[in-house]
Amino acid sequence: MGREIITSRTNPLLSRVRKLNSRRAFRRAEGAFAAEGPKLLGEALRWGGELEAVICAAGVPLPELPAQVRVAEVGDALLASIADTQSPQGIVFICKGKSLTVPDRLAGRRYLLLDGVQDPGNVGTIWRTADAFGADGLILCGGCADPWSPKTVRATMGAVFRLPVYECSLEEAAGRLAQAGVPLYAAALREDTVDVRAVPLDRAAVVIGSEGRGVSQEALERCWKTVKIPMRDRCESLNAAVAASVALWEMARND
Repeated sequence: MGREIITSRTNPLLSRVRKLNSRRAFRRAEGAFAAEGPKLLGEALRWGGELEAVICAAGVPLPELPAQVRVAEVGDALLASIADTQSPQGIVFICKGKSLTVPDRLAGRRYLLLDGVQDPGNVGTIWRTADAFGADGLILCGGCADPWSPKTVRATMGAVFRLPVYECSLEEAAGRLAQAGVPLYAAALREDTVDVRAVPLDRAAVVIGSEGRGVSQEALERCWKTVKIPMRDRCESLNAAVAASVALWEMARND
């Protein structure tokens, strides 16, 4: 496998990685994102990620890559200049992102809908958990964190390559779910709230709101019922990722 050697900080490939790491608009325009480390690279290869380029430090071993993937070697200082972490583990790569457009028809039975969850670590962790518990997809509404941001991608631990994620309005999400015959619930409190364990979630979508404001009024108006996670009265709420994990567990348990 031939490696080109890059020594200039202003090399266009390195500049491209920096833009992908720092600019959401650029990621969308390019339909690509940057990621780091041998584990994520391995996951991309295993699950059909469309690799564009791999940049590594001198002496770092690489797995077998498709012939069309550009491979470049840089010094440690240059690698640090394009990495989003302090310890990039010797590898940074560019991967094409899969479509974020919600399909006209949703074929699955279980979805998690995030409503304004803006922390990329939470979004990535929820994505990873949704994949682990067999959800068919993750739907992001209401200004959630970018699914292709470096922090989100890292937190997915590879789920970014395995489980589809969609971005759309609450109105569109509710319409697609209704069309598919998937009832929509929200993790929130109101008069019709029931224990999450009492609702059949084997075919369902659950809305998880942001930690600051919870589920929005618009989302509540589109939900068939709300569910609560039983906990001690002295505790007000759970972290969004933890609440999502409980809901996903209940979905899997009801299967």
